[in-house]
Amino acid sequence: MNDIQKRIEELRSLINKANYEYYVLDNSTLSDQEFDKFLRELENLEMEYPEFDSPTSPTKKVGGEVIERFKKVRHKLPMLSLPDVFDAIEIEDFNNRILKENVDPTYVCEYKIDGLSVSLHYEKGELIFAATRGDGITGEDITHNVKTIKSVPLKLNQPIDIEVRGEIYMPKSVLLEINAKREKDRLPLLQNVRNAAAGSVRQLDSKIASERKLSTWIYHLPNPEDYGINTHEEALDFMYKLGFKVNKEANRVVHGMEEIEKYIKETSEKRRNLPYEIDGIVIKVNSLSSQKKLGFTSKYPKWAIAYKFPAEEVLTTLRDIVFTVGRTGRITPNAVLDPVIVMGSTVKRATLHNEDYVVSKDLKIGDIVAIRKAGDVIPEVVERKIERRSGKEKDFVMITTCPICGSLLEKKKDQVDHYCVNLFCPARKVEGLIHFCSRKAMNIDGLGIEIMEDLFNLGFVKNISDIYYLHEHRKDLIELEGYGNKSVDNLLMAIEDSKSNSLERLLFGLGISGIGDKTALLLVKIFKNIDKLMEASCEDFENIRDIGPTLAQNLYSFFQMKENVNLIEKLKELGLNMKYLGDEERHHDLISGKRFVLTGTLSFMDREKLSLILENYGGMTSSSISKKTDVVIVGENPGSKFDKAKELNIEIWNEEKIKSIVNSLQ
Repeated sequence: MNDIQKRIEELRSLINKANYEYYVLDNSTLSDQEFDKFLRELENLEMEYPEFDSPTSPTKKVGGEVIERFKKVRHKLPMLSLPDVFDAIEIEDFNNRILKENVDPTYVCEYKIDGLSVSLHYEKGELIFAATRGDGITGEDITHNVKTIKSVPLKLNQPIDIEVRGEIYMPKSVLLEINAKREKDRLPLLQNVRNAAAGSVRQLDSKIASERKLSTWIYHLPNPEDYGINTHEEALDFMYKLGFKVNKEANRVVHGMEEIEKYIKETSEKRRNLPYEIDGIVIKVNSLSSQKKLGFTSKYPKWAIAYKFPAEEVLTTLRDIVFTVGRTGRITPNAVLDPVIVMGSTVKRATLHNEDYVVSKDLKIGDIVAIRKAGDVIPEVVERKIERRSGKEKDFVMITTCPICGSLLEKKKDQVDHYCVNLFCPARKVEGLIHFCSRKAMNIDGLGIEIMEDLFNLGFVKNISDIYYLHEHRKDLIELEGYGNKSVDNLLMAIEDSKSNSLERLLFGLGISGIGDKTALLLVKIFKNIDKLMEASCEDFENIRDIGPTLAQNLYSFFQMKENVNLIEKLKELGLNMKYLGDEERHHDLISGKRFVLTGTLSFMDREKLSLILENYGGMTSSSISKKTDVVIVGENPGSKFDKAKELNIEIWNEEKIKSIVNSLQ
């Protein structure tokens, strides 16, 4: 099973579990934002990789499971959910699809109530049963509890047969009253109005539902054509006249994107002052004939969408404050948070900048804190909720020693930051890890300075071999700021691809003192594989041209150190290539054994490619001229290197000569 398929199965399992908790246990462990994020990720992956599609995927389902203790009710017409959208671009995409179908782009905008979907059935104007949405096909009979809801008419103003659909909800004030009493009785608090409403209508004892003071908004007539109705607006008026509670003040007929955006803006501003919770806006095509023309998918109507409000500021618990060491030794306190969705992404950490910042915010470990994204990008702690303090919170204490090496920290006068001044602090290992991943070494795109520093400080990468275990931290990587599914997958793919690099890249990446990329290539061409390099004596290295006593000793000492041997063995186990994969070195009298410097612009070939050709025929290339240089190859605008070559009386080849030599090699 590859990583993509594994992620898809992981998401399906996660969403199925959340559906079960939400629809059956009435106790979801995922927030709305988390559920939306995971569902969207799964939908995108299934769309991008249709070979992993499955008819049992939760993306094919509308709701959740039907619990066994209630009588099952089969809906005459499926109770479909609506596709969620999260920004103006997606709303405009919906509007453009409507326009392409040449239907009337007149919509009805409604509040998306945060509650539980319900279907009400009447015969001759009298309520006969009420059902939940369930899985969209089969729901649960909750009639005995719905009859206790005062806004649900038991008898209509007309003696007709009809089904209407809407939302059962709990007013905000009722939730506060209930939780105040439960807290006094030392009972678990109800999480939110939606879970409270869902739990209330699933009580076997209808007295409990009656005490919960639930209410409804009715917003859908499944078969309007049976009543001679032509628009959704007319359907809402018709249901209102029958005696149903319809949100006439909130519902609005709009025309086009400008009016939709105006409605969303106005609603966003008044949302917090509403007596009930809403989590978005529903946008429906008004014309029923247009709805019929647009039709349905297996899960959604094509004529409606639900715009979900972004979570601008959310509450979570500050579990801990940990300290990280930057490249310059700067110490940064970081908030460790209970995971929470902010503006569409999961936030588990947020920078607290420095000691003064934490003190000015009066933050304590254990505080309930408000989190938002500064500039919609960087998570920040806005404030602590002092009214939520229990007295068990712990005071913040600034550390005095480095969390990595234990050295005393320094804080210069008139500065806010503390620093670790130990130049040999293990945190500096980050530099070696960055070198290993650099372009001329293992060339792992995506593991640059900032991300490597984060991975080191978070404990995911402490040494080179840890890089090849990053796939085990995929979830954590996705949650890092600036990383999403695609970028993480690209990073993990780059790490996997690096295993097949030729040995010279690995040798250079190991960071042996004095061994550059050219010397690494020279060595692997001679020794061919890592085992022979490890077996070589100091004398073996000294016998190689351009390897002096110091470099030879560096190489020999490196391969004698137990920790380096263990690292190489571990990299072997992880599947990294340990052989030279370049072409077998060929011989040419004018190239082999000579040291070249290239300068100026060559018209027939770029310099990097020419360097590879020269090296494949036993030559060596360098970026600087010295007395050891044998040939300087000169293109257009060669600069000072040309002058120095003439000054040292070094042989010079123009472009025509090197071109003729290269052509003769083919």
